[in-house]
This record gives sequence, structure tokens and C-alpha cells, in this order.
Amino acid sequence: MSCILHIETSTAVCSVAVSQDTDVIFKKEEFEGPSHAVLLGVFIDEALSFIDSLAIPLDAVAVSCGPGSYTGLRIGVSMAKGVCYGRNIPLIGLPTLKVLTVPLLLYHSIPDDALFCPMIDARRMEVYSAMYDRSLTEVKKISADIIDENSYKEFLDQQPIYFFGDGAAKCKELIQHPNAHFIDNIHPLAANMMPLAERAIWDKDFADVAYFEPFYLKEFVATQPKKKVL
Repeated sequence: MSCILHIETSTAVCSVAVSQDTDVIFKKEEFEGPSHAVLLGVFIDEALSFIDSLAIPLDAVAVSCGPGSYTGLRIGVSMAKGVCYGRNIPLIGLPTLKVLTVPLLLYHSIPDDALFCPMIDARRMEVYSAMYDRSLTEVKKISADIIDENSYKEFLDQQPIYFFGDGAAKCKELIQHPNAHFIDNIHPLAANMMPLAERAIWDKDFADVAYFEPFYLKEFVATQPKKKVL
């Protein structure tokens, strides 16, 4: 098992956590953002001081790598790289939409055949989403979707889907399929990154600190055609 510093800044929420042996032993969260430029350095300093006071060696840094806010991701990844360089430890990049899904896998009673559709808000009726099964196998790749009443119908006709994240609220009025379920107040948080980060360490799935870049929404928009999901 490992001691990992987790950093999540992909949305308006700023959060930092430390896990050791699969337990979260420190966390700081601010939901009134975006205030990442002001708070993230303070949170990380507090986290490092905490583990240093207990003489716990830090094994890795995990950072949420998008899609998400350009500014938030840039700040988070820059800080993560700084800690990795300063302590000579590896960097783990975790997809934000998978991080967003973790609390539903752990804490909610959801049917085994259900799919999970995390959503990050974009402009107007557009969201950035993916779709996973309970094993976090990707069923639908990340895409920029313009939402209407027929969105995701091909999946909804087959099985229940749980929608969540800051992009899901504006979809409630349009997606009225009986298999569509919405869960409020689910945010990508550093404290929920632990299971994914532990798996990455087990698989030795580390990022190149020098060249690692997050998955910015604006870059996704520039390279992918917008589409309406039917």
C-alpha cells in the first residue's frame, strides 16, 4: 500500500487529500470556488506538513486530468508536477469523469446492470460525458453532447442509467425516459481518487512528469465535432 497526495481542480470545487493504505487520512475541500489559485497551494502545504509531521513517506501524487476547466486543470497539474519534482516521486493522471463516478460505486445502492453517466457542464445545453459500467469499463467514450429529449435513448432503452455531475442538472427536464435517474450533489473530489490511484500504482501506470498535460475541454472542442446524442 502507498501514501498518495491527491489533487482535484477540474471544476469549481478545489480539493486535496492524502491516503495511506487505502484510508483517507487528510482532506481539504472548498465548494464556493473557483478559487484554486488562492487555495490550492495552501491546501497542499497543509497536506505535506501533515504527512511530514507523522514521518510518512510520500510515494506518489495523483491529479485529476480532465476534461474540465482550463484554468483549474492547469493550476492543479502545475502544482502536482512541482511536488513530484521536489520530492522525486511519480505522477498519476486520473480521468475526471472516472473520479466523478467513484462515490456512486462505493456508497449508493444501484442495480448491477446500471450504467453511470458522469457529466461536466459546458455552454448552453451541452455537456461533456462518458458512460461506464460498474467495473468502470468505458461503454461510451468521452464526447461533447448537445442534449435533447432523445439523448442516450439507445442506452436507456436497454438498461437504467444514472446521470450526475454539474452537467446533469440541466438535463433533468429534457431526459424523461423511465430508465433515466439523476443523483444530485456529486462532485469530483480528491478524497474519491484513492481507489483509482491505488490501481495505477499497482499497474505502474505513471505519467511522464516532464510532458504530462491535462485534458482541457477547449482542446477537446477544437479537435472533436460537436454532436447531438440520439
